[in-house]
Amino acid sequence: MLQRVAVIGAGAAGLCVARHILSRLNSFAPPVVFELTDKVGGTWCYDERVGTYDNGLPLHSSMYRDLKTNLPKEVMMFPDYPFDPKLNSFLPHQEVQRYLEGYCQSYNILPHIRFNTVVESVKPVGMTTEDEEPRTTWKVTSSDSSGRQKTETFDSVFVCSGHYSHPHIPDIPGIENFKGKVLHSHAYRYAEPFSGQSVVVLGAKASGLDISIELAKVGAQVTLSHGRPRFTFPLPPGIQQSSPVVAVNEDGSIRFQDGSVGAADVLMFCTGYNFKYPFLDGAELGVKIQDQLVSPLYRFMMPPAFPSLFFIGICKMICPFPNFNCQVQFALAVLDSSVTLPSVAQMEDEVQRELKEKMEQGVQQRHLLVMEQNQWEYCQTLARIAGFPPLAPVVRSLYEEVWWQRRVHPENYRRLNYKLISDTQWELIE
Repeated sequence: MLQRVAVIGAGAAGLCVARHILSRLNSFAPPVVFELTDKVGGTWCYDERVGTYDNGLPLHSSMYRDLKTNLPKEVMMFPDYPFDPKLNSFLPHQEVQRYLEGYCQSYNILPHIRFNTVVESVKPVGMTTEDEEPRTTWKVTSSDSSGRQKTETFDSVFVCSGHYSHPHIPDIPGIENFKGKVLHSHAYRYAEPFSGQSVVVLGAKASGLDISIELAKVGAQVTLSHGRPRFTFPLPPGIQQSSPVVAVNEDGSIRFQDGSVGAADVLMFCTGYNFKYPFLDGAELGVKIQDQLVSPLYRFMMPPAFPSLFFIGICKMICPFPNFNCQVQFALAVLDSSVTLPSVAQMEDEVQRELKEKMEQGVQQRHLLVMEQNQWEYCQTLARIAGFPPLAPVVRSLYEEVWWQRRVHPENYRRLNYKLISDTQWELIE
């Protein structure tokens, strides 16, 4: 019997799952990919609208008009599908969208995608097979654009719905006193409307810094408010740094951690996103779904009690497409039994032990899924256990070079172009 697989989301992760299933049709039936919108690409699909779609559902993408990738295409690509070599290393989002559409065409994924379809619930169902082995199947209920509901049974489910859709807004006492405009970067599209305004940007990770630079270019006065060590590199004129916002006073002025007070026309939260899976019942799966953490997940992918449900790409601060590619190949090796998992109890222990170690090292709960330096060993381990080719060392080497460049030249690092020469070497192209 071929295994039936449901894939939730047709962004980069979901397309990667479909691509690998379609190359293993001796073990798997063609996948069914459920996509909320009418296009592939997920977060890379730019939509000028903010708020809700015509059907009243909240808009998924957080893409802004002038976003350029912060990783070069040489590192970003799926290892088996390079970008067009004529393109620059750092790309506008439209090129990544085009790349994903090409990936979709190349592997003939389109016929397997159901567009404008919402997954409403995913429920495990216990079954006993002929050899008395208890086995879980999954009831997936979805509805199409006309509201017709349908429930189908699958052998496994891949959750690829992304985690850049549900804004995380920290609690700021007195925020209701603020007289200006409050928004989250999820609803930011371009800088022009903020020209000449004073904007406090909360959060200085990738999008906080990028958006601040965009705002300064159109003549906004930007206060970049964050709790990280102060940036020592030169920021463009029009941007000043400040300590975190702690409250809004009754008169609408903003109070900062260092005791200073300031006024602003706009508060822009660049404070990241929450995990939300409205179609899953965490308690039923033995998984706690919190704003900033989903746990326990064995190898950051599967609930120990239900190892035929996979979350792809849930980790943060990773090289996304290569990471998805490793996770997907590992997951399919689990499903076709070429990888044998430890017992449920062992898997749970392993996850708890890892989390405990991180917390003892002082990692905050909201950073437990941040991989950064650990991503390379993680991908290596998945490749070793499942027996697929590991990531070429050049990916790490160039990733780390760019990471360093980005810290030193946040405005200009994207002007550089790179070329891969071998599995271990890259060069800078003048």
